[in-house]
Amino acid sequence: MTGMPNWEGFMIPTLRVMSDGKVRHWREFQPLVAEDVKLTREQRTETLPSGTQLKYQNRIGWAVSFLTNVGALSRPKRAHYQITDAGRLVLSLFPDGARERDIKALGEDPDSPIRIYQSTSRVKRNEEKDVPEPLASMTPIEQVQDGIERIHDEVAAELLERLQSHEPAFFERAVVELLLAMGYGGTNGAGTVTQLTNDGGIDGVIDQDILGLNRVYIQAKRYATGNAVSRPDLQAFVGALIGKADSGVFITTSHFTEGARAYVDHAPTRIILIDGKRLTDLMIRFGVGVQVKDTYKAVSIDEDFFE
Repeated sequence: MTGMPNWEGFMIPTLRVMSDGKVRHWREFQPLVAEDVKLTREQRTETLPSGTQLKYQNRIGWAVSFLTNVGALSRPKRAHYQITDAGRLVLSLFPDGARERDIKALGEDPDSPIRIYQSTSRVKRNEEKDVPEPLASMTPIEQVQDGIERIHDEVAAELLERLQSHEPAFFERAVVELLLAMGYGGTNGAGTVTQLTNDGGIDGVIDQDILGLNRVYIQAKRYATGNAVSRPDLQAFVGALIGKADSGVFITTSHFTEGARAYVDHAPTRIILIDGKRLTDLMIRFGVGVQVKDTYKAVSIDEDFFE
């Protein structure tokens, strides 16, 4: 019996199964991928150490997450996937299998349909130095932490994609929920999304006390990654806050131009800027739009027990 492929080994089989262009639910194509790589009956029933998921499904899930991140697969609707032109390119270039680094290298070409892989700053620094830390040199705790960071990478990229694909009203509700989860609603406070069509540039309001004497005003811009928030957007928000508050929060799924950040540093009203990366980091940290899938315990000797 040959060993089960690692998650990278499931990338090309997944693209091969999806190469007919059909939109499939992940539950539909995962067994097809298992057939493509000829998994045995035992391998199809093997679970993770936690017992919460089948191992082959977990590895295919990682492959699908990476392929979606770089644009080789698209997600037309929730839990449904379809191959893209970028995915067909990968399949034609690597019909016998590909490594993660092979596909990432394609994204470095500005003319390639493959997107640049979105990862954390720490991982990027290691890649830039071209000295990735070998797994064998890491302690078990470091390996766990590194794995969790990678999981957060994948989830953050998917969160951003989901937020950008939903309607603006959904995004406005999401950022209000995030700020409430962060504690800005106080003990008895509440948050609302501005319903007026002419809201003066204010998309949400959080009352930090039960009487609404202390408020946080929010502007939320659901922009594509390459569409930056510029200085005029910030100026309009500051203008909307005059006479209402002396501070506000501006949140976007993209990023802020240097001019926008420079304006905020000297604006008459204090504005907190939250870009796409910080937004997804906060959503993961405060459990908004995500759920805990598994919990692992790291143990050590109880010295007091042996005294």
